[in-house]
Amino acid sequence: MFSSRRIQKRLQEDIGFKVLAAGNEPDFRTISDFRKIHLAALQGLFEQVLEMALESGAVKVGRVSLDGTKVKANASKHKAMSYGRMQEKQRQLREEVKQLLAQAEAADEEEDRRYGNQRGDELPAELQRRETRLAKIKQAKKVVEQRAREKAAAEGKSAEEVKKAQPADKDQYNFTDPESRIMKGADGFVQGYNAQAAVEPEWGLIVGQLVTQAANDKEQLKPMVAAIEAQSGQRPAAILADRGYCSEENLKYLESAGEPEKRIEGYLAPGKQKHGGYRQPCKRGPLPKGATRVDRMRRRLQTKAGKAVYAARKYVVEPVFGQIKQARGFRQFVLRGIRKIRGEWALVCLRHNLLRLHAAQQA
Repeated sequence: MFSSRRIQKRLQEDIGFKVLAAGNEPDFRTISDFRKIHLAALQGLFEQVLEMALESGAVKVGRVSLDGTKVKANASKHKAMSYGRMQEKQRQLREEVKQLLAQAEAADEEEDRRYGNQRGDELPAELQRRETRLAKIKQAKKVVEQRAREKAAAEGKSAEEVKKAQPADKDQYNFTDPESRIMKGADGFVQGYNAQAAVEPEWGLIVGQLVTQAANDKEQLKPMVAAIEAQSGQRPAAILADRGYCSEENLKYLESAGEPEKRIEGYLAPGKQKHGGYRQPCKRGPLPKGATRVDRMRRRLQTKAGKAVYAARKYVVEPVFGQIKQARGFRQFVLRGIRKIRGEWALVCLRHNLLRLHAAQQA
């Protein structure tokens, strides 16, 4: 008999599961289908569990730390093609199709001369394969071109400019999961999504989460504040975030000059700090005339109080991603498409919160 603690623990888990399931052992496909069918309902559990924790009064959304992490999609980056490559491949395939049709026509004429005027019903395999590939690339080009128009519209360009907007040659399309994007992560470029989380410092609970297709975090501050309000029912008092979120527009949004009651205190790193820079004392005297919001933020984080507050960021949000990706092994989404991915990330965050609540109760 094996005495390994790991085996004993697994046996106990299996026995416990069989008792709960009345002796039944659902197939993994059954569990997978259940998750897909009830994705919206399961996604709502994240908000329900968070609401229970907040209503207990033990935790409240005050000063939160915000960050994003790149998670690999259920797709290979080698199945992606740039817009420039699409145009090149489209020309190549059209030429190959033209050549194959010419060869087929010559073969037909030779066969007609030998055996009479008879016609086949199916395309040659080589021609059919190229026609199928050509159709897929044509559809992919339409999607990338539509993205370019949507981006131009979001930037506030005129109707004529939107109509004429064209993708850059490097813009990508993935044939396995078209809604995923090429992103630069800690381990290099991945085909994936940008998963966001806002974490409170007391119990390490995720109080707001979402998934975006944007490779950087500059445009995620506003959506994350909205997500925190929608999912926790509270507006954060302060936000700590790295340089990926710092911009004039984001700092202006946090100020909420027109609605003082909505003001959020910000501690957003204005840029990459030189090694040992945090030890340097804060400069004395007023800021120069015409100082930007980013300049004022830089000065704030140079003060003793600002340094102390911002230092807490990496001890609050970064361990959460470490627990999710390293300790629990979640490094890749199983589902495909942004709607399903958002549901899957909500379940991941729900699991984290349940484990944190359980640990807090045991303490």
